Amino acid sequence: MNAPQHASNDKQNDNDDSPQHAALPLHWHRHRLTLAFPIVLTNLTQPILGTVDTAVAGHLDGPQYLGGVALGGLVFNFVFWGFGFLRMGTTGLVAQAYGARDPAALRASLLRAR
Repeated sequence: MNAPQHASNDKQNDNDDSPQHAALPLHWHRHRLTLAFPIVLTNLTQPILGTVDTAVAGHLDGPQYLGGVALGGLVFNFVFWGFGFLRMGTTGLVAQAYGARDPAALRASLLRAR
């Protein structure tokens, strides 16, 4: 009879309202979404740029305009994603400095990224 009570106590401890099991407050989620939204928007709109350029160039007089847009889009994507390592590489450093509330480290990360 002690074993089932012990098992029920374990389940009770898993579902208690301790800080480890408490739900995160709504303002925490809003703050994270405020930080993440511009990044998500940028990643979503970058491919749309080439599509809009192609649609506009498709209405022009000759095929050379469409070829120019295709070549320009290729170069833009190469540069955008080629230098993506700067964005991806500094994200962790900036997040650590922001979390530690260290403005000097934030400035240093900005200067390194330039």
